Amino acid sequence: MYRSGIANLPLHTGHAPRWLFERMVKLSGEIVKIIAMEFGPDEVVSRLADPYWFQAFSCVIGFDWHSSGTTTVTLGSLKQILGEEHGVMIAGGKGKASRRTPIEIEKIGDAFNLGSGTVERLKHTSKIAAKVDNAMLQDGYELYHHTMVVSESGKWSVVQQGMNSSSKYARRYHWLHTADSIIEEPHSGIISGRKEEQVLDLTSKISRETRKVSLDLVKDNPEKIKKMVVNMKDKKQSTLDEFMGIRIISMPWTINWKPLFEAYEIQPKDYEEFISIKGIGPSTVRALAYIAEVIYGTGISWKDPVKYTFALGGKDGVPKPVDRVAYDKSIEILQLSIEEANIGNREKLKMLNRLRRFVPD
Repeated sequence: MYRSGIANLPLHTGHAPRWLFERMVKLSGEIVKIIAMEFGPDEVVSRLADPYWFQAFSCVIGFDWHSSGTTTVTLGSLKQILGEEHGVMIAGGKGKASRRTPIEIEKIGDAFNLGSGTVERLKHTSKIAAKVDNAMLQDGYELYHHTMVVSESGKWSVVQQGMNSSSKYARRYHWLHTADSIIEEPHSGIISGRKEEQVLDLTSKISRETRKVSLDLVKDNPEKIKKMVVNMKDKKQSTLDEFMGIRIISMPWTINWKPLFEAYEIQPKDYEEFISIKGIGPSTVRALAYIAEVIYGTGISWKDPVKYTFALGGKDGVPKPVDRVAYDKSIEILQLSIEEANIGNREKLKMLNRLRRFVPD
């Protein structure tokens, strides 16, 4: 069997064939039912936050081994099939669907009878996760897909994807509720086939002091920041290569000052509250980090935190076409296993578990 240690995620045009997508929905639903039955709904949430398990799962249900649609179609099929009876539901999606995430989280809260406090925390987490991967982690990938997976107990995971407009490659970001911090190294994994050379990573522990100084600058007075920016511009110091001897990022001279002054009025208690303010985007965050680095000598991580993944695949006939008969048989076996497990006969589930030992690592 051919194996690879890296899976690129290029942009593929077109859509999954209807015959395949319908089978994806059925098969993914049966797999999730088994996991929820055997290990509980919270385990489903945790597994979707594991980028390697997610990649393998998407290929088991027949999608491309190296397509950006691995993320969007897999989660789309799961969102369509999951409901209250599974103990797991999904909010959000691709493009415009991602903007409905807060409303859909509220509906999930009603379905699972989650308290208003839990629902508000979930909505806040969803918003911050998008802000972090868009503004704090500047790797050249613009987010276009955002989903939150929620269990009946209120446990959550976030899976979102960005696209590099020049290379047309995607990058997937995974989050899980067990993270110690929502702004400092919060990811359970970041998956891509490409490692970028210039990445501003303010989520890194190395960037902790830069985050602190950035917040102090805002809470002090944005007028001082304006003077610093003007001073740098007058000295024609447009990039860090003049200061550090290497080229890293360009200084964003066009900064939206209104949200900075609003932040000054709010006096945010921490960096998380600061980036949650509407209008605080990548250019503002980058400018503050640049000032903290150049003037105050704080540390910034420029290392790309991405990891690589592997997979096999499917839809485009790689490494071989999807076998429709075998696919339908797999769904039938899993459905039968579920039905028999529900009436007390768990032998087929045990058999499936034993068969796992024969699958190559």
